Amino acid sequence: MNKILFVLVALLLPLTVSPIHSQSMEQGLSSPKSDVRPLSLPDAPFPQGDFVLPPNPDAGRIRVPRTALSKDHEYDLVELIDIAEREDPETRVAWERARNVAIGEGMAASTYLPVITANVLGGYQGVNGQNSSLGATVHNSANVFGSVEAVSVEWLLFDFGGRKNIVGAAKKLTNASNIAFTGAHQQVIYTVSIAYYAYAAAIERHQTAIKAMTNAKAIEAAAEARYNHDQGTVIEVAQTRNLTAQAQFSMVNAQGAKQQAYAALLAAMGVSPLETIRIAPVTHRSLSTEDLAPVDQIVRDALARRPDVLAGYSTLQASQASVKVAEAQNRPKIFLSGTGAYVSGQLGLTAVPSFGEQLPTLNITGNQWNGTVLVGMSIPIFDAHRRANAIRQAKNDEDKAAATLDQVRLIAMREIVSAQITLRTSLAANDAALALKAAAQTSYDATLDAYKQGVGTVTASVDAETHLFQAELAEDDAYTSALSAAATIAFATGTLGAAPR
Repeated sequence: MNKILFVLVALLLPLTVSPIHSQSMEQGLSSPKSDVRPLSLPDAPFPQGDFVLPPNPDAGRIRVPRTALSKDHEYDLVELIDIAEREDPETRVAWERARNVAIGEGMAASTYLPVITANVLGGYQGVNGQNSSLGATVHNSANVFGSVEAVSVEWLLFDFGGRKNIVGAAKKLTNASNIAFTGAHQQVIYTVSIAYYAYAAAIERHQTAIKAMTNAKAIEAAAEARYNHDQGTVIEVAQTRNLTAQAQFSMVNAQGAKQQAYAALLAAMGVSPLETIRIAPVTHRSLSTEDLAPVDQIVRDALARRPDVLAGYSTLQASQASVKVAEAQNRPKIFLSGTGAYVSGQLGLTAVPSFGEQLPTLNITGNQWNGTVLVGMSIPIFDAHRRANAIRQAKNDEDKAAATLDQVRLIAMREIVSAQITLRTSLAANDAALALKAAAQTSYDATLDAYKQGVGTVTASVDAETHLFQAELAEDDAYTSALSAAATIAFATGTLGAAPR
């Protein structure tokens, strides 16, 4: 019983020792050669100091535009798009991507040609040993050198459609990449057009704010004139000064918005926002809905023309060809191979093993020319279901490509319908804004003239100017919104191949 109690106490004693005391005991009992180290806490997650990186002048260098930009010329939308197509990195990325896919098509087509490899090998053989026969021991020692010059040919003659479908899939992918390259250009045209219209709207809003400032000062001058002739009150003057301050505030904001829109336009062109160029204003023309086709006709035509739909269809065709490629791996392959070699020296070889793309060089002995030609057939029998799994993966990719194409079509239909609704709404809003502006202008002129003649009130003049300012802003926004909506529906239908007209 005493022994059992002693054992329990011995087992429980280490558990009652505090971690710090236990650590000090372990450190005291450990030998000088022990790998045990004192516990060290990591650094604080929020170290003192800042997180500013040292500058790298090479990384921050601004690229010089390929196009020489003039500060005296006014660039219209066509010229801005032309600059963007040469300067925007997205078009270069799409071009290089299309080139790589085209190179892949050439690599696939090269599988129809034979592979020829030439190799020159030098060799050394050393022999050192002894032979015993009839009680006699003979020591052998020899060092020989030699070389082999060989040419190998490998040619896949027939594979039951494997290479044909590989080339077909590569062609479809090349077609998809070319379509994507065209789509990238359409995206650049659309982006620059929208940025150009936004900048034009910002200019119009700034000019409208300047005009509102002029009108507010005119009302303020009329109030001060009436007050100086003892016909007005201090309250009227204060109201007009408040109107002038609001107009000043709106003008400053409009100036900042114009500068922001200018920087956004240059960025959309792929040009540094630090460049300074002149932008031609938008030419105003009449807008109507007479040329708009029914939405169902627009959708049918667009689905057969949109770059993303055409690229998705080509990708689906490439996936279908990939299924045939995987299925062709179950069929035999007929091939031709041959080697020609010249052996010199005293190397005792019967073959040179294959390495890299070099086929094995057979039947080489002595100082002589050697050659081998083989025609054979390779028949796959069992590969632990690798070919079957490859076929299933290819069919899954085909199903995914088909589902992706359906999704792209649905997105395209939604974008087209939405763009047409936006365009019709913008055109109607433009007509309404023109009528609103005309009515507001008439009201402002009448109330200001009445106030100057002493038969109107300053409140009516302030309200009329405020309504005129809002109507002019609405007219500015409605017109440029209609232009943007027209560009959007052209982009959504895949017909935006140049600057919008």
